[in-house]
Amino acid sequence: MNPKVDIYLIDGCGRCKLYQTPQCKVRSWTEELKQLRRIVLDCGLEEEFKWSQPCYTFRNKNILLVTAFKEFAALALFKGALLKDSHNILVAPGESSQAVRQVRVTSVHDIIEMEPILRAYIQEAIEVEKSGLKVNFKKNPEPLPEELKGKFVELPDLKLAFEALTAGRQRGYILHFSQPKQSKTKVSRIEKCITRILNGKGLTDS
Repeated sequence: MNPKVDIYLIDGCGRCKLYQTPQCKVRSWTEELKQLRRIVLDCGLEEEFKWSQPCYTFRNKNILLVTAFKEFAALALFKGALLKDSHNILVAPGESSQAVRQVRVTSVHDIIEMEPILRAYIQEAIEVEKSGLKVNFKKNPEPLPEELKGKFVELPDLKLAFEALTAGRQRGYILHFSQPKQSKTKVSRIEKCITRILNGKGLTDS
């Protein structure tokens, strides 16, 4: 167990001004997050803390996040689009989400009822990673600037964090980075936003 996740469950993620307040979305779903954490750890994944959230890995490969939103808690599976979803419980977080899929929950009772199914989905996600399967990404309507592609190669975690953003947040960054004519200006803009992206924030988020 990662001590940073224990702090997260007490104080919140720190990505907005509601950090350490009763209104923090993490605090709204603390018991649900604890139950999801228990199940994920019991499935043998390693617990890390990335992008201000609990992240679970297998052989250093990201499998899923345990995360909180205003209206629900969720397991966010990085390659969820490749799962069979035999119980029809996976939800794309945004219209343009190509890889990530969420299992959304709103009560501890839901989680306990769904536990065998959640375990099966997590095991399937692990098997997908073991097999080396990759999501066949469709071309982004807004082309990624070459400078951003270069940063993704240099910083693989940045690429994962960017892909975990909503489609609207991704588009906002792409337009912002693409606007300057000079490459060095584009690189400068990207570097100034790296921390925001890693923290799961959009360009204009507080």
